[in-house]
Amino acid sequence: MATTSGITGGSQIDANSLAQQLVSAERAPLDAQIARETTRITTQVSALGSLMGSLSTFRNALSSLRTTEAFNVRQATSSDNTKFTATATSAATAGSYSVEVEQLAAAQQISSPLFASGATHVVGTGTLSIALGNNGFNVNIDSSNQTLGGIRDAINAASNNPGVRATLVREGSGSHLVLSSTQTGAANVISVTPFGGNGGLAQLAYSANNHGGYEVLTQAQNAIVNIAGYESTSSTNTVTNAIDGVTLRLVAADPGHTQTLTVSDDRSAIAGKVNSFVSAYNALQAQVKRLSGYDSATKVAGPMLGDSLLNSISSQLRNTLQKPVTGASGNFNTLASIGITTQADGSLAVNDTKLQAALNADLGSVGRLFGSANGVASTLTAQIEERLQSNGALDTRSQNLLVQQRQLTQRQSAIDSRMKSLMANYVRQFTALDNMLSSMQTTSSFLSQQIDSLANLNKK
Repeated sequence: MATTSGITGGSQIDANSLAQQLVSAERAPLDAQIARETTRITTQVSALGSLMGSLSTFRNALSSLRTTEAFNVRQATSSDNTKFTATATSAATAGSYSVEVEQLAAAQQISSPLFASGATHVVGTGTLSIALGNNGFNVNIDSSNQTLGGIRDAINAASNNPGVRATLVREGSGSHLVLSSTQTGAANVISVTPFGGNGGLAQLAYSANNHGGYEVLTQAQNAIVNIAGYESTSSTNTVTNAIDGVTLRLVAADPGHTQTLTVSDDRSAIAGKVNSFVSAYNALQAQVKRLSGYDSATKVAGPMLGDSLLNSISSQLRNTLQKPVTGASGNFNTLASIGITTQADGSLAVNDTKLQAALNADLGSVGRLFGSANGVASTLTAQIEERLQSNGALDTRSQNLLVQQRQLTQRQSAIDSRMKSLMANYVRQFTALDNMLSSMQTTSSFLSQQIDSLANLNKK
């Protein structure tokens, strides 16, 4: 804290030093109290934030189990992944299907006549109207870009090009302009219509009915796949509209041969969800233990040891995990019945064999245990959201702690202000005392001189 300088009047008294010592002695217990309160509140704020964060993380982890539909996890497998692969959503129905990949979708590619001088060959000026299916764009060709290479660059640089890519392929001393579609499907055919200019662009004209001097390197075509004897077509090699909830990705055509597509419940993925739930709860439980526990070795207590609010939350969640789910029809209505049990330290453990047996025996019942209206995941989510809601118990305590922090800041400011005034008063008092002592010393010296003078006169 800044000190006020005082005139020491002959330095009989160090006013500033004495004042500082007195002020320090007076403010020490006040500062210590503020420091203790600040540490306590900061610790509580941090602990409460950690608890709320852990509860929020656990609530988010419950989202994948909150509905019975979340347990409708399907997997689709192909008997030959070199011909097609498959994925399935919850909308898919379990079953097996024969699949014949008759034809893959392809993008058109055409090659122009040979231009003897290659990229530097002057073709002509005008406008090229190029279309890919029903989407067209124009490319203006003038003296600045009338070479084969300039035309290639102009096509590729066109801002409204829907997907026609141009390149030059060399043959001997010349080059071909090769146009390739970036989109597969029979509808995505390329057409090139030149007009205007000096007529030189006419040699680049191409249409489905008149190829001109072009060679068709790859024909635009749809994918054709026969599923259970029924033909489906797609403009791409991803087929999404043939079987509800199933997506096929065609890899290679194999006409005349069938492979098998199998759609089934993905019990492994469901077991993974359940294990993730257990891990998420154990992470929350570990945080609760850190906040409320006591380390006898170090004699350090958690910041929320004995806290009634934390105990209430922990107890509520624990009871929900242990009690039967009302209204959940089927063979399994408790976590213990599917192999999830509470350990001595409060954490959960999974018996994978028992869980897998439950999933195999009655998947729907396991789904209702977690995702029904009164299920474990739904109930836990509702309880946590109530705790975390605005103006709830946790939020109210958090706001109260913030108020206490502001009050401490105000108290500290008041102490600083009072100590500053006290310092100034002490300096004034000690300075006045110093001046008085200095004055008395001066008077004493004068009197001594006068006495000495009188003594000297008497000697004469």
